[in-house]
Amino acid sequence: MNLHQIIVESINQAASNVFATMLGGELGPGSDFVALGAPEPTDGVVSFIGIAGPWMGTGSLTCSSSMACAICSQFLLTETTAVNEEVLDAVAELTNMIIGGVKNDLERHVGGLGLSIPTVVFGRNFKTRSVGSTEWIVVHFPWNGEQLEVKVSLAPNEKFALPLHHVPTHACAIEV
Repeated sequence: MNLHQIIVESINQAASNVFATMLGGELGPGSDFVALGAPEPTDGVVSFIGIAGPWMGTGSLTCSSSMACAICSQFLLTETTAVNEEVLDAVAELTNMIIGGVKNDLERHVGGLGLSIPTVVFGRNFKTRSVGSTEWIVVHFPWNGEQLEVKVSLAPNEKFALPLHHVPTHACAIEV
């Protein structure tokens, strides 16, 4: 199995598990493709998480404002009708759980990986871009008449292969 297939299967499994356990719902079957180059302008909510280790890149989740509100409503068991701090926090947490599940699965294949704190962007007619990332593995999921997009871009980390600096192993005592 190649890395593309592993990432697609990991996204499908992680997203389905998170929606079933945290939102009490099922995602429709995911459809995947590879996106190259600059993304089209978008409206709604986008959340990013950096991935670092022997492979590095970004995981992302994109949805409409109304879907972000529905996700928040399910998380908090309250009605949310406009994008606010709670909605952005809910999307960030959903991204953290889904990309975290993908990361955990990928570690069996590529070694230990770390995640950054999510960054969430909300607005209309904006573009996003990750420097150095030209290929994204994208999976679209239908949910309650809307589309959730989960995508991952990974590349080998050339710096990871460099030798580590020697760190002394002796302890140093501090007198008080």
